[in-house]
Amino acid sequence: MVQIVNKSPHQLPEYQTAGSAGMDLRAWLPQPVTLQPMERRLIPTGLYMALPQGYEAQIRPRSGLAIKRGLSLVNTPGTIDSDYRGEVMVPVINLSREPQVIADGERIAQMVIARYEQAGWEMVTQLEETSRGAGGFGSSGTL
Repeated sequence: MVQIVNKSPHQLPEYQTAGSAGMDLRAWLPQPVTLQPMERRLIPTGLYMALPQGYEAQIRPRSGLAIKRGLSLVNTPGTIDSDYRGEVMVPVINLSREPQVIADGERIAQMVIARYEQAGWEMVTQLEETSRGAGGFGSSGTL
């Protein structure tokens, strides 16, 4: 269970279907916000939470908003760490050619709660060889 404080009048984030990985986050705005093309803005949600250690919340764009209106997130996925206690804010960007209005209560992003592990470093002078080697950025073929 995740402890959550909801200062907005909107319902808590919820999964829309039984197979959903993400819960929708809603904008909490005193008045609609208009984003001009390429403008970005932090949109408040009114949500504050305490994730258990070993968990993060990943904030991701909603595919419908991205394809239909050109709204996405500046950093995606964004990460909310387990020791963060501030308001969940969503960094929205308008990638379309037209102004886009975000209304109070609109579903603006999705949040996925995921486990993580912290890694340690082992200093070595050479890495183990693999068949791929240093190949990247399309080096494994096109199909």
